[in-house]
Amino acid sequence: MKAEAVPVPVAGSIVPRWRQGATAEALAPDYRRIVELLEGELPDGGEGLMARELTARLGLELVPAKIEGVRSKARRLVERGWLAASPSGRFMPRARSVPDAAS
Repeated sequence: MKAEAVPVPVAGSIVPRWRQGATAEALAPDYRRIVELLEGELPDGGEGLMARELTARLGLELVPAKIEGVRSKARRLVERGWLAASPSGRFMPRARSVPDAAS
């Protein structure tokens, strides 16, 4: 069995697509903080958090540049399958796949 190469996260690196077994460790630090915050505070999804709420919980200054930066990162995480988003713009952990009980 050949060992699979694990990409090392680099600040400013491209966000890899989520795949089964992937952990937030594969993400650059800023992206990892967003995923870990949402998974820790909203393990069941809940209503999700708006970009402004995410920015505040990350301890960043609530100015438009910081809020839009967090929103952009969260959207990228949604596009790559790491997070989910509601139509109203709230971000939440991705739905966990539940193994089929019949299998």
